[in-house]
Amino acid sequence: MNNIVSAISWLFPGQILKRVFVREIKGKDNFPKRNFILAANHLSHLDWLIDGAVLTPRRATFIAQIDKMKGIKGLMRDLVYLYVGSIPVNRNDRDSKRKALLAAIDMVKKGYCLAMYPEGSRSRDGRLHEFKPGVGKIYLETGAPVVPVANIGTYGLMPPGGKLKKEKKVIIKIGKPMEFPQELAAAAGLDKNSDEYRRLCTVIAKKTEDAVRKLLQEEGIINPGQG
Repeated sequence: MNNIVSAISWLFPGQILKRVFVREIKGKDNFPKRNFILAANHLSHLDWLIDGAVLTPRRATFIAQIDKMKGIKGLMRDLVYLYVGSIPVNRNDRDSKRKALLAAIDMVKKGYCLAMYPEGSRSRDGRLHEFKPGVGKIYLETGAPVVPVANIGTYGLMPPGGKLKKEKKVIIKIGKPMEFPQELAAAAGLDKNSDEYRRLCTVIAKKTEDAVRKLLQEEGIINPGQG
C-alpha cells in the first residue's frame, strides 16, 4: 500500500474491520516511528486484513500466497493483492519464494513496512508453529526492527476451511520492536548461502517466534485458536 492507498484503506475497509471484529488492540505505541517488519502468528485469512488495517495509514506491503484459490475466488484475491501492492509467492515453487523474499527486502529498503507470517501458512490446529528463517534474512538484509504481533481470536471467526462469523472478539497484541545486533554483526561479510548465515537467520526466527509466544502467554493463551 502506497501512501494514498493506505490512507484510503485506513478509512475503508480499515475502520469497518476494526469496528466489526476487533475487541482491542494492545501495544500500538510499540510500533516504531520508522518502517519495520511485522511478524505475526497466522490463524485465518482475516489476519492480513485486520493486521493491514492496524498498519494503516503507513506505507506497507505483504507477502501473500497465490498457490491457493482458483477461478472467481482467485481473481478476486489477485485484484485485492494488486490494489494493496502485495508481494505474490507460490509456496510450492522455490524460485517464486526466492523472488518474493528479494522483493520484500527491496520494499523494506524503500521504507515500506512489511507484514509477514513466518509460519508459512495458516495454522490448521490453531496452535503456534515454528517460524521459518525468512524473517531473519529480511532483518539481516535491511536492519529494520522486527515487531512481534499476536493475533488472538481470528481462528474462531474464520478458521482454515471455515465460514466467516461476525463477532467482535479479536485481540491484537503488539510487542516491543526487536533488533538483533549480535547476529547482524556476525552476518557481516558472510556468504549468504553459507550454513552460518542460514543459522543466524534461524536464530532470529526462533527469537521472534518466542516473542510472539510470550505475547500469547501474557494473555493466558496457550492455543491461539481458543481466543
